[in-house]
Amino acid sequence: MSARAVASPTGQASRLQALAILCAGQLMVILDGTIVNVALPSIQDSLGFSSSNLGWVVNAYLIPFGGLLLLSGRLGDLFGRKRVFVTGLTVFTAASLLCGLAQNSAMLLIARFLQGVGGAVTSSVTLAMVVTMFTEPGERTKAIGVYSFVQSAGGTLGLLLGGVLTQTIGWHWIFFVNVPIGAVAVVMAQRNLRAARGTSQGRNTDALGAVLITAALMLAVYTIVEAADHGFGSARTLGLAFGVLVLLAAFLVHQARAADPLLPLRMFRFRNVSGALGTHTLMISGMFGFQFLVVLYMQNVLGFDEVQTGFGVVPVSLLIGVMSLLLAPRLIAGFGARSVLLVALVLIAGGLGILGRISADGAYFTDVFPATVPLGIGFGLAMPSLAGLAMSGATPRDSGLASGMFNTVQQVGASLGLAVLSTLAASHTSTLLHDGTELPDALTDGYRLAFRVGSCFVLGALVVAGAVLRTPPRPAAVAPTRPAASRPAESDTAST
Repeated sequence: MSARAVASPTGQASRLQALAILCAGQLMVILDGTIVNVALPSIQDSLGFSSSNLGWVVNAYLIPFGGLLLLSGRLGDLFGRKRVFVTGLTVFTAASLLCGLAQNSAMLLIARFLQGVGGAVTSSVTLAMVVTMFTEPGERTKAIGVYSFVQSAGGTLGLLLGGVLTQTIGWHWIFFVNVPIGAVAVVMAQRNLRAARGTSQGRNTDALGAVLITAALMLAVYTIVEAADHGFGSARTLGLAFGVLVLLAAFLVHQARAADPLLPLRMFRFRNVSGALGTHTLMISGMFGFQFLVVLYMQNVLGFDEVQTGFGVVPVSLLIGVMSLLLAPRLIAGFGARSVLLVALVLIAGGLGILGRISADGAYFTDVFPATVPLGIGFGLAMPSLAGLAMSGATPRDSGLASGMFNTVQQVGASLGLAVLSTLAASHTSTLLHDGTELPDALTDGYRLAFRVGSCFVLGALVVAGAVLRTPPRPAAVAPTRPAASRPAESDTAST
């Protein structure tokens, strides 16, 4: 038997093992974005949160997550992605333990903030490591499909897991469950991910740029989530928004002049990078409202408990898994990522449109379930297509940055969508209640309005995708016998 025949399977098995480790870490991070949603009432009763402060259990995680992704992705490019990934996973696991041990609201919020920091650091380099490990076009498409399944299905799986754990053994366990998984993932990552050299030697880490963009992103996310309480036209919101614009303008001016900028402006010259980021922002803004508002509809109008609510979104997760893992790679290979994405966006907009017709005296199988089919199929096709398009314009040197940008717009888009849609639903419901409408009807009308606006966001994403995105040329396949030593220094791959 030749050396060629022996080397290839070993390398493939090693890469698959590394992919499993990366996806396990990413799944924990994504789950924690939604797992607390169904546990919020129990947390409020246990730790004494007021109704106005309860939302900060979610926001304390979301703000550092959205603010630190871009910086963390660049640190991975400069100092090595394995080092950044393991550091973030360690912080996230330790913070999860602190969340479960929290005895008061202040301790929980501090621990949730640390979770957001660890989640950002972990998530920022994961996609970059995936695309640099799998260089052959067919393998890369399948690997991105696995990653996209974790990204897209993790949120709905979090709702199910959160409901089961909260109702059976208590809300503390939605955090404790991360500890053994995270500890094993850290050990496995140390053993199985190859420590590639970063590009920090002789380069400036652009500390000023890091401070400016991190402050701008964190302030932007804070402004968005606070606008839900204070109104988008309030002096407070407008003042904070002006501060965001000032910080962003200062950052862009600095990037244009810096010798080694944190965010090279050349990234936006790539049509597919810019188009994919814009499409992703609008799509997530509309789709994230589904994960939040459909839970409220099932609990507040249909009367579901935590476990029933979790099982109510299972069809979405199952369909996302089937599409992203099995069908999306084949469809993308046959028709191109852009064509698949356009069809997927039509399905997502249609699913949200179906939810825009829910009724106060409705039922799950007539009002909610019909929407889960196009939403699950659409999102399962959209995420692999978008991830591939967003990374198609990035060089290996900048793949960590592109990964950070992709995840950043996802978090900012989620914040924007949640703030806009929840504010619309709440304000419309309040108006109807003031006019004498019964509570179930007022709540349902508010949710209907939000779902319709969310559908419009996704239609906007469809317009951007159709006008800007182009199918990238197929990259040349890399021979499977390529020695590990010849791989680029900045790539993180599995150990062999």
